[in-house]
Amino acid sequence: MAAIIVTAATEADIPGLVQCAIGLFAEDAGTRDITIDAEWPAKHAEQSLSQAIGDPSRLVLAARQAADVIGSLSGVLEPATTMRPIRVATLLSLYVRPHHRNNGVGATLVGHFRSWARQQNASRIAVTAYTTNKTAIGFYQRTGFTPYTLTLQMPA
Repeated sequence: MAAIIVTAATEADIPGLVQCAIGLFAEDAGTRDITIDAEWPAKHAEQSLSQAIGDPSRLVLAARQAADVIGSLSGVLEPATTMRPIRVATLLSLYVRPHHRNNGVGATLVGHFRSWARQQNASRIAVTAYTTNKTAIGFYQRTGFTPYTLTLQMPA
């Protein structure tokens, strides 16, 4: 089996990253949130990823095995504000193709994100997960995240 390599994504990675976004929406947001357009990745991910790759406040990572993108991570650096005078790096999305899970790929992606956050002088890193996604919550807790806030919603 070829080694798995994690690097900053390039334009050449976008087709594989789009497939990761489609997989993420199919498994997570598309099944857990009726307010989400589950077709968003197919319609908009290519443009969104292209913009993110060129944005210095964003990090897009590709996990590759040989030429195949088998996982991805996207994050953003939030600037300090007068109300919260620290920089926070927010992990926006993380996906590993199913047959590559439980082999350390996700943890490696999170480790690269954490290193980037430190290089950007972020004081904290954050991630959100659907409360019904116990697998994701367990993964994030195993990588060092702890519960912080809970968002409650109701129809208007």
